[in-house]
Amino acid sequence: MAMEADVFEYHKEEDTLDVESFQGEKRKLIQPTSLKDPKLEKLKQELVDWINKTLKPEHIVVQSLEEDLYDGLVLHHLLSQLAGVHLTVEEIALTSTAQIRKLEMILEELDKRLGLQDCSHIKWNVKLIHNKDLLATIHLLVAMVRRFQPELDLPPNVKVEVVVVEVSRSGIKSDVQTEVLTEESSNMSSDSPSSAEREDPIEQLLKLEAHKVNTVKKAILHFVNQNMAAMGLQVADMDKQFADGVILLLLIGQLEGFFVPLFDFNLTPVNDSEMFHNVTLALDLLNDSGLQLSTVDPQDIVSQDVAATLKVLYALFKRHKEK
Repeated sequence: MAMEADVFEYHKEEDTLDVESFQGEKRKLIQPTSLKDPKLEKLKQELVDWINKTLKPEHIVVQSLEEDLYDGLVLHHLLSQLAGVHLTVEEIALTSTAQIRKLEMILEELDKRLGLQDCSHIKWNVKLIHNKDLLATIHLLVAMVRRFQPELDLPPNVKVEVVVVEVSRSGIKSDVQTEVLTEESSNMSSDSPSSAEREDPIEQLLKLEAHKVNTVKKAILHFVNQNMAAMGLQVADMDKQFADGVILLLLIGQLEGFFVPLFDFNLTPVNDSEMFHNVTLALDLLNDSGLQLSTVDPQDIVSQDVAATLKVLYALFKRHKEK
């Protein structure tokens, strides 16, 4: 993990396999062949990307699920960003004791937020996370995505072969099992498209009758004008007035509660390049805030593409309509 402002370097004791620590409990170890499974690799990468998008405002960059989450720093910042919970813990815990104490507080709060009261159903704990257990770490992150960002499509039907090791005084017992990391998508079948190929709601909307499309557009337009009224602005033509990015940036600032400095964008853009800059900035701000709009191309909005413009406005509408 990299932090853009500060770099902390310290040496951690070499990890050793303490057989006595296994005694009386079961441990699950991912089979080496499963570690190379492309589905698992894709899931790991998507979780890393999700963490980095979520924590971009904190200038935190994760590179490895195994190496970057065990000390509690990343999990603490995720808890803060996703649930608005700010715990009184050390920002940088350098000793093993401090890291474990920090993880105890974070996981206790996370388990509450995830609605997990029954310990028997929890597939992670402080010891596993601190020991860089990949299986437990993935289970925790998948649960967090399902709870805090359910619209994010993780790769479905990811399974791994694990060796379950149990050490007792009589010896070591082992068994091979299949561990499910993500469920098969409920609306997938052998002849249906994958989750990544499922059609966007706005694309589906635009295939409906014109009066139904107009009803949705009017609702979104009403929502936009309600929020722009405080600045003395009004949108009459939703298809065209967002093309230069100016009103879009002002709307985002109004809804998300921050001011976009005037020197960061072109208030009176005169060409496509300046419009493209404005729209790109707007989409970056929305992605940083947790709205997943990576499929929207800034150039489409500049070109007055109805679907692209509606996707952005609909995402804002969904997030803020009940606030």
